[in-house]
Amino acid sequence: MAEQKVRWGILATGGIAAAFTADLVDLPDAEVVAVASRRQESADAFAERFGIPRAYGDWTSLAEDGDIDVVYVATPHSAHREAAGLCLEAGRHVLCEKAFTLNAREAAELVALAKAHGSFLMEAMWMYCNPLVRRLKALVDDGAIGEVRHVQADFGLAGPFPPSHRLRDPAQGGGALLDLGVYPVSFAQLLLGEPSDVTARATLSAEGVDLQTGALLSWDGGALASLHCSIVGGTATAASITGSAGRIDVPGGFFFPERFVLHRDGRDPQEFTADPADGPRNTLRHEAAEVMRALRAGESESPLVPLEGTLAVMRTLDAIRDRVGVRYPGEETGGEETAGEAPELTPA
Repeated sequence: MAEQKVRWGILATGGIAAAFTADLVDLPDAEVVAVASRRQESADAFAERFGIPRAYGDWTSLAEDGDIDVVYVATPHSAHREAAGLCLEAGRHVLCEKAFTLNAREAAELVALAKAHGSFLMEAMWMYCNPLVRRLKALVDDGAIGEVRHVQADFGLAGPFPPSHRLRDPAQGGGALLDLGVYPVSFAQLLLGEPSDVTARATLSAEGVDLQTGALLSWDGGALASLHCSIVGGTATAASITGSAGRIDVPGGFFFPERFVLHRDGRDPQEFTADPADGPRNTLRHEAAEVMRALRAGESESPLVPLEGTLAVMRTLDAIRDRVGVRYPGEETGGEETAGEAPELTPA
């Protein structure tokens, strides 16, 4: 694979699929060979837009296309288990959008499938692949602000979203938490790992999804994280990490930052900015490049977005949903069970 392009299939044709494909076609070592939708006309239109050779009106045909090295799954997260599982069972490598699945149990099933079939699997948590976020994490890990005491992060959209919108639909995993809250939770766990305790409160819609949620995560070492997500109010999407010897402020767009400021006791503030050579703030090319690097290296998962980290985030999201009383149709158990250690499951 090192001497030829990595061949991609795109599963779904919505906005995030289009954004990812637009970035992917600009990478010289990537080739998009097929796209699939449940509607042939959608697949055809997407293929024509991006110059993709093959368009399928069903997911199975894409999964079984032997010319594809890796599939990017861009369906709503309520369909991630089905779509990604189909591709893994067919022997394809998979990059799956976040939230990775509806719950930790589904996530564990996908990880078990990937291991059983010897396939690469990665959550499309592009924030973890962002060069400036990686720089921020390196500073924290190197002790630039001492021991982390507190993390704050928020992500909210003003809306309003009508009851018919997918963000209000329980059947599609609607609500603020899985669409937006996954970012603050993932940011906190990037720096601190999985929390030991979770407290949360939410405002629920008439349909039973969370319109806004506030969560307080805690760790045995004493660290705390204050996190907020909303689909009824636009927030600053800011983040701050407070340590025993300083602080890092990300003034806006913490998951694709333009800059952050390091404050250390007794020193002038130090600003770190994004390198223009890394592309626009909203580029998805870094996660695509990481997938292709890992495939060429023969890795089954990415060290930047490890599967255990993805499972840990899903367990935290389950715990938050349990605390606020959100359960999606078809879930057999409440959050108390799904929030615990996700089991290794036998592939279907």
